[in-house]
Amino acid sequence: MTQYVAAIDQGTTSTRCMIFDHSGRVVSVDQKEHEQIFPQAGWVEHDANEIWTNARQVAAGALAKADLTTADIAAVGITNQRETALVWDKTTGQPVYNAIVWQDTRTDRICQDLAALGGDQERYRDKTGLPLATYFSGPKIRWILDNVEGARERAEAGDLLFGNMDTWVLWNMTGGVDGGVHVTDPTNASRTLLMDLDTLNWDEGIAADMGIPLSMLPEIRSSSEVYGNVRERGSLAGVPIAGILGDQQAATFGQACLSPGEAKNTYGTGNFVLLNTGNEKVLSENGLLTTVCYKIGSNDPVYALEGSIAVTGALVQWLRDNLGMISTAAEIEEHARTVEDNGGAYFVPAFSGLFAPYWRSDARGAIVGLTRFVNKGHLARAVLEATAFQTREVIDAMNADSGVPLKSLKVDGGMVGNELLMQFQADILGVPVIRPVVSETTALGAAYAAGLAVGFWASEDDIRQNWAQDKQWDPAMDDEARAKTYAQWKKAVTRTFDWVE
Repeated sequence: MTQYVAAIDQGTTSTRCMIFDHSGRVVSVDQKEHEQIFPQAGWVEHDANEIWTNARQVAAGALAKADLTTADIAAVGITNQRETALVWDKTTGQPVYNAIVWQDTRTDRICQDLAALGGDQERYRDKTGLPLATYFSGPKIRWILDNVEGARERAEAGDLLFGNMDTWVLWNMTGGVDGGVHVTDPTNASRTLLMDLDTLNWDEGIAADMGIPLSMLPEIRSSSEVYGNVRERGSLAGVPIAGILGDQQAATFGQACLSPGEAKNTYGTGNFVLLNTGNEKVLSENGLLTTVCYKIGSNDPVYALEGSIAVTGALVQWLRDNLGMISTAAEIEEHARTVEDNGGAYFVPAFSGLFAPYWRSDARGAIVGLTRFVNKGHLARAVLEATAFQTREVIDAMNADSGVPLKSLKVDGGMVGNELLMQFQADILGVPVIRPVVSETTALGAAYAAGLAVGFWASEDDIRQNWAQDKQWDPAMDDEARAKTYAQWKKAVTRTFDWVE
């Protein structure tokens, strides 16, 4: 009797394997960071072979830590950093170029050229739910085909494959050059700028605009079904791979936001707020994205509105790695607690431009409001507050689009252990912030999708019953103070515009 489900969580800074029991509790976890490659300003890359090596190692590590074998695992799900694009040779299995990460801005000129064909930034929104932006995978594929010698010829000959990181991990886990399954799910496909949200198929016209051969693109299947079994060597051999969800949709599923009107915010490298809109796709008028939330087997797809914020946890990492102001991410809360407020300093981390609700690729990061009074504690606090302010901007846009003000916010991800940040988030939103018992809901959502496909969980009701609250923060800031500090933040954001010519 298999008692557990595994999930491979391939994230922006690390890859991990988590194993869950039937109640959705964590049994074991193993995790490895991978290198962040910055060839020049605005470029961010990953070594896909390093990521695949790490995926194998953490799968073995998670099993070993729990003293489990393959026979104990009912299924494995995959969740992944979305929009990070990879092109590889299907005969050799080798990438033709590093994976281009979702934060990368090198495709700005390609996006401008596509916008000039008509419709500007909104050219593909009606079909894809997305603005033309460097964030998405399609323009990254175009850049690789245009800039890697011989890539376009090989692609047109049918020799190259594209995938977001879910597809890369799945293809390798199911055999790679020896029969690897080339598949993605609608949550990942909806982040490429190439998928029609109504049909859940690749759009031939958009692919033609971008010069991308359809033969490169993976088959789009549901988010919860058996795609194949793990290859017969190494960890998890023979286990069915039965779930794929992009990381933010996986977190939404893991948070049991399964009814229209339910929302969650994941605090990771970036922040991502998703609001379940049910079987209706809602096109945003306020800078949000329309995306597929999940598609379980043969059921109709469920859609979501999403607010994507590029830099939140990555700002803390930058403070640690680039400036050396802290030696661990946890230290930032200690420094921030040495002061009562931000001392008038605001930090807008537009390292990759601004995502929702602005979509300004010309913006760059700025610290404003500095005086000689400002010290290390004030800067630490400004770093944390930037995450909460950016979330408020997205929630405001979501309330405007949906017409239904959010009454509370479910939160998850690595930063929700920071109690100062969570309290300030409740303060600046003016609504309660709720953390679940299992805060790493991204892997849990992928596990749920896989487990549903093989009958380990009977239905979505099991997922609802598993969800449990750990802690709630209620707002403690008065309306006047909230309005004043938020207005200062909005002023600070405008100072980042028009920096890149």
